Amino acid sequence: MLPDLTAIEDTRLIKLGHISLTLGGVISALMVVGVAIALAWLVTRGIRRLRVRARRATGTLYLLEKLAGYGIIVTGVMMALSTAGLNLSSLAVFAGAIGIGLGLGLQGVVKEFVSGLFIIFDGMVSVGDYVELEGARGIIAEIGPRATRIRNNDNIDVVVPNSKLIEGTVTNWTLKGDTRRIHIPFGVAYESDRAAVREAVLAAARASPFTLPETETRKSQVWLTGFGDSSLNFELLVWPTLDAVKRPAAMHAAYTWAIADALDAAGIEIPFPQTDLHLRSVFGHAGDDGLDVMGLKRPRPAPRPAAAAPTPTANDAAEELSHPPEERSPETEAEADPG
Repeated sequence: MLPDLTAIEDTRLIKLGHISLTLGGVISALMVVGVAIALAWLVTRGIRRLRVRARRATGTLYLLEKLAGYGIIVTGVMMALSTAGLNLSSLAVFAGAIGIGLGLGLQGVVKEFVSGLFIIFDGMVSVGDYVELEGARGIIAEIGPRATRIRNNDNIDVVVPNSKLIEGTVTNWTLKGDTRRIHIPFGVAYESDRAAVREAVLAAARASPFTLPETETRKSQVWLTGFGDSSLNFELLVWPTLDAVKRPAAMHAAYTWAIADALDAAGIEIPFPQTDLHLRSVFGHAGDDGLDVMGLKRPRPAPRPAAAAPTPTANDAAEELSHPPEERSPETEAEADPG
C-alpha cells in the first residue's frame, strides 16, 4: 500500500508551546526560500545587465539592484516562516535572544552590513567613482554586505571593509560625475624665455585628446611656482576628461611626455643639476693670469651644431588614456559574485 502523503505531511517535528512544526510545513518553507533566492538572482542579474549597458545613473541602478535583492530575500524568509506555521508575533522572545547573540558574537559583521547600507543610501561614494583612501586607490566596482571592492588601474581588486569608508577620510575624485583640475610640475633652464615656455606647454595641453574644452571658469594655465637650484619651476594646470581622472598615473605620465615633446620642439632646454666652481685668485693671481700660473688655459666653448627639428615621439601613457577603462561583462561579474 502507498503511504498516506497527508499523514506524512502532518507529521509533527517540533512543538514548543504554541509553535508546531510539521514536515509538510518545513518542506513548503524551504521551497519558498528557494524560489525567493532564484527570483532575487534573476532580478539582480537583469538590473546588473541594464546598469552595464546604460553607463549612466549607475549609482541609482546599483541601489535598485541591492534593494531588490535584499528585499526579495527578506520577504521570502518571512513568507517561509509563515508557511512553516510559525506565528511571527510569538517569536519576539526568540528574536531578542538572537539580537543579543548578534551583539556579542557577530558585532563586526553587523557593523559592516549597516555601514554598507549607509554607503549605498548616502550617495557620497557610489559604484563607478574613483576614490582614494589609505592603502587603496581605484574605481569602486561593488559595495557588498561586508566590504567594498575597489579595482585599481592594474586590474587588481582591493577589498576594503565598509566601515573604513564611513569612519575614515576618503577622497572622491569623481563625485557627482565631475572632473578635477590637476597639476603637472616641470622645470626649464634659467635662460629660457618664460613666454615661449608658456605658449609651448599650453599648446601641447590643448592639443591632447584628453583635455576638456576651455570655458571661462576652466582654463589651462601655466604657473611659475619657484626658483630651483638648477631650473625655473613651472606647473601646468589642466582640466582632463573624466576617464583620464580615473587613471591619474597614466594621465600624469601622458602630460609629462607631451610637455617634454613641446619643449624639445621649441628648443627649450630641460636642465639637470650642475655645479660651477669659480676661483677668484690662484697664488695671488686672478683671472687668466691665475690659469697661466697653473699651466691651464681657458677652454673655448665648442660651436653648437644646428638643432634638427625634433620628431614626435611615442607616448604610451597617452595611448592608454585613449582607450576606455576595461569593464567586465555581466557574465564575468556574475561569475565573480554568484550570489
